[in-house]
Amino acid sequence: MRIASAVVLSIALATTQAFVVPSSRHVGGSTRTAPTVGPVHIATEPAPTETPSPSSTASSRPALDHEFQAARDAAVIKLSSALPNPKLVAPLVHFVDEYFRALCEACAGGSKNPDGSTVSAEQATRTMLTTLNYGIKYGLGVGGPLNKKFIFEDVRHMALRGPKDGNDVRYSGEGGYAEMLGDDVNVDFYAAGCDFFRPAMDLSRSLVLGRDNLLQAKARLDAGENVVFLANHQSEADPQVVSCLFETVSSDMGQLAADLTYVAGHKVTTDALAVPFSMGRNLLCIHSKKHIDADPETKPGKSRQNMSAMNSMLAGMKDGGMSIWVAPSGGRDRRDVSSGKIPIAPFDQKTVDMFRLMGNKSRVPTHFYPMSMVSYDLCPPPDFVEAGVGELRNVRYTPVGISIGEEVPNVGGAEARHLFTEHAEKECIEGYERLLRGLDMERYIP
Repeated sequence: MRIASAVVLSIALATTQAFVVPSSRHVGGSTRTAPTVGPVHIATEPAPTETPSPSSTASSRPALDHEFQAARDAAVIKLSSALPNPKLVAPLVHFVDEYFRALCEACAGGSKNPDGSTVSAEQATRTMLTTLNYGIKYGLGVGGPLNKKFIFEDVRHMALRGPKDGNDVRYSGEGGYAEMLGDDVNVDFYAAGCDFFRPAMDLSRSLVLGRDNLLQAKARLDAGENVVFLANHQSEADPQVVSCLFETVSSDMGQLAADLTYVAGHKVTTDALAVPFSMGRNLLCIHSKKHIDADPETKPGKSRQNMSAMNSMLAGMKDGGMSIWVAPSGGRDRRDVSSGKIPIAPFDQKTVDMFRLMGNKSRVPTHFYPMSMVSYDLCPPPDFVEAGVGELRNVRYTPVGISIGEEVPNVGGAEARHLFTEHAEKECIEGYERLLRGLDMERYIP
């Protein structure tokens, strides 16, 4: 593991949970994203001054209708009375406004839920307040069964989907999840996360391309082999985008999405708003190099956690049938403010090398598929945020898209490893541009 640990300590891996955003700064007319990606904590200071995307300003969107406005106002009153710190109100009210506006637009557009019902103001209230309640209880540790934050395992977390008739032993015994969750013991946090974001996706106009490649990947997994999806990363809701789109293909593909393990930074398990979504996902948590180097006193412990994460991933791959989602860029794709284009952030060579190494060390056939994602407009970030300052969360009603590229053969020695990464990145870019054309979003093509 010495080689593997040396690699992982030198890379910056993408965080994939909801409300997880990188720090960025414009340089020379473009946005340069810091290699460390981590969650923005619920603000404890006044909201920062931001420059939003011109296409995503609130003034350019229709006002809430009477029903949604009344539901929004009632939700804000409930939220304000429940928060332990008044300074938390402003950024969360912004988030509430964004979410209600997105679902109001979905309702006006005739969007339907999986059961055939129309997206409604009551639904917006229920999903928003439920999610924020989970964030307060398990992210802030206020009002929960134990009055403390939810405790994740150090490096690998398996999704909490309820005890399932007693088959999940994690829920039983002293200190088990049943004790930790109390009345929420039967909550399927995976489904709750999907239910939160699904109505903000215009699924009737969304796209899933490369279905034959997806079917092939599923067959590899069914045969006990491993699959790694090398993806670009655009939205805090990317895991939910994968789930909701794969569900539209078939129930088997929906299960593949539920089984995916997402590579994430450790902060997704500490940010109060990220916690409810993280609880419902299979996670492999890795400290990025910048996060490790930020505090010399904690560096040895974080390095040990990274090695433990590699060991855990290797063990899972040795078992076979493991599917992994990772963004080798180390961050989200960012809009170029001078042109309005959204290029895919370059893949990091060392990140790709590490996953190839783990696949080879597992001695189980491991297959690599490029995954192109179009989800930027679902949760568009502001174009400019000062480094280290929190970012307001935006939500838009929009179509989204995924394209699965052809498998990139895991061949070639160290001297040609760059060819593998270049091939995977090229396939990802081509799939991304096909999606943008199919979604009538050519304006974003670089």
